[in-house]
Amino acid sequence: MAPKKAAAKTVAEKKESAVKTPAVEKETAKAVETKAAKTVEKKTAAKKAAVKEQIVLQFAGKEIETAEMMKQVKDYWTKGLKNKVGDMKSVTLYLKPEESKVYFVVNGDVTGSIDL
Repeated sequence: MAPKKAAAKTVAEKKESAVKTPAVEKETAKAVETKAAKTVEKKTAAKKAAVKEQIVLQFAGKEIETAEMMKQVKDYWTKGLKNKVGDMKSVTLYLKPEESKVYFVVNGDVTGSIDL
């Protein structure tokens, strides 16, 4: 008779765990939804904080944007010097409109210039 009692306990335990499981699943689902909502809120806040910046140099009838200058520097870095864009860690631009030149320093030691 001992095996029947053990089997009866096992069935009872299974029923109890089956009753508890939906409640636990609901709590878990709520926690996941709350976490997802917080993540979406953080991403939305980060997107709102981003501001598009643009600088345009105008001089002697010419006009050039910083994005265009950076593109030319990257082209020189990759095509002229045979480096990878990923190797660029820092770039400093020096605008000399009276010379129609943009001088640059890449990674603190590589220098060059491009025409405006």
